[in-house]
Amino acid sequence: MNRLLLTAAVCLSAMGCATLSPERGHAELGALVQERVQVSTGWEKGTPPAEAVRERVHALLQDGLAREEAVRLALVNNPGLQASYESLGVSQADMVEAGLLRNPTLGAAIGFPNVSGSGPRLEFSLVQEVLDLFMLPARKQIARQQFEADVLRTAHEALAVVAETREAYTAVQAADTLLRYQTQLVAVFSAAAELARMQHEAGNIPELDLSLARAAWQEARVGLAREELALVESRERLNRMLGLWGEDTEWTVSEPLPEPPAEEPSLEHLERLAIERRLDIDAARKDVALMEKAVSLARGSRFFGTVEVGVDAERESDGLRLIGPSLVLELPLFNQRQALIGGLEARERQAERKLTRLSVDARSEVRQRRAALQTARRLVEHYSATLLPLRRRVVEQSQLQYNAMVLSPFQLLEARREEVRTYREYVETLRDYWNARNALENAVGGRLTDDAGGTR
Repeated sequence: MNRLLLTAAVCLSAMGCATLSPERGHAELGALVQERVQVSTGWEKGTPPAEAVRERVHALLQDGLAREEAVRLALVNNPGLQASYESLGVSQADMVEAGLLRNPTLGAAIGFPNVSGSGPRLEFSLVQEVLDLFMLPARKQIARQQFEADVLRTAHEALAVVAETREAYTAVQAADTLLRYQTQLVAVFSAAAELARMQHEAGNIPELDLSLARAAWQEARVGLAREELALVESRERLNRMLGLWGEDTEWTVSEPLPEPPAEEPSLEHLERLAIERRLDIDAARKDVALMEKAVSLARGSRFFGTVEVGVDAERESDGLRLIGPSLVLELPLFNQRQALIGGLEARERQAERKLTRLSVDARSEVRQRRAALQTARRLVEHYSATLLPLRRRVVEQSQLQYNAMVLSPFQLLEARREEVRTYREYVETLRDYWNARNALENAVGGRLTDDAGGTR
């Protein structure tokens, strides 16, 4: 009797855990993202209502779009990421399913005698698979580890979306800056071409100088068209990341491309930090532990087949009733789960190799991104402190000598072209700096500074 009560209690306990929670997994994912990039996903309580998402989108776009506002928008509204969020519901359902007992089977049979005068023979049976009950705790543990790994993988994908969104926003900032400068350049070259026309009509410059001035103006217009297209392409890439369409795509950038900070955080020990913080590596660790548990479970149950216990009830044609227990055992004579165990062992080794590959790749990526950031910063400082001032000085001196009729208009235009080229390279280098910094943060698995703002 006590055993029967214990079995019933275990069954009821398993049934009590068989519930789906909308926020389960999403809350843990939101905490992981918040810890690493200091931004909320907006999905901490599960799938938000569509109207709430629309209100959040409009609120973030209302007064121009800043860099971190774009990140918040992508985390809540990126279509691909939304699909990944919803996959947590699928994973949770699998976890709950793994914690459920198999349903008992109810059988019934009726037999009619071939002689008259006898009633039908009735048989009833109620059977439950018992081995499933003993395997339930291990099966639930494996499913829970799988769910936790899925949460980590989804959080890693969310961080990748954050990194890609920041890169796309930086591209828009750079394209917007170059377009404004190119627009000013077209105006300057247009005025120079008009001045050359008047000087040519007055007989002060030859036809060659006039043609050179007009060619420079037309080349500047071609450059303007290219910059306009580059800005459109950059904006549309960001629109895709943010999941925007229709009137929502008319946003404006509220922040210019910033200069690098005065000091960089410490870039030491970043490899160790990446191994500790990267969520894809953590998920791979859980996969290894999960496969170890699965292999152990398969090995421990290889000599146990199906075990079914139940109750059989029978009523004979003469009215005699029989009732008693039943037991059905599967004899593992031929199939002792050799193939299953071999496959699980191979998957365990595969998971270990994957963890090793991710760890090696992460360390290499950190070293590469760190070198790119250091080089980009040196280049930005060199352009800012040396090349740009030199180019401005060259243009100033060329203008003075042109006014003194020492230089031709062509030489002045050439000096301006070189200034434009140098400035373009500076903006692109500044863009590369922020992309390198963003890529390093993504390689490390979060910000390069701690919560207090200090260096790591």
